[in-house]
Amino acid sequence: MCLGIPGEIIELDQDRPDLAKVAVSGVKRLINIGLLADDPPGPGDWILIHVGFALSKIDEEEARSALEFLESIGQAYEDELAALKDSRIG
Repeated sequence: MCLGIPGEIIELDQDRPDLAKVAVSGVKRLINIGLLADDPPGPGDWILIHVGFALSKIDEEEARSALEFLESIGQAYEDELAALKDSRIG
């Protein structure tokens, strides 16, 4: 199962404007935000992530609701988090 996971942008990559450091349930990784060029997110914004790409900006309430749902479905969410942890940047 492939899931869209909410993450909060921590900082933008100064050398690559299409990348941002994002926190997802305590895991930090670089996410491509190039698909959101018409309404670029910034630090503090929440995005919906799928396979390393930001698909849309979402508000914090929507992010919390999505995280609660993902936690409730169990193993599929744990698998996605494990994949994120394997690719973390520090």
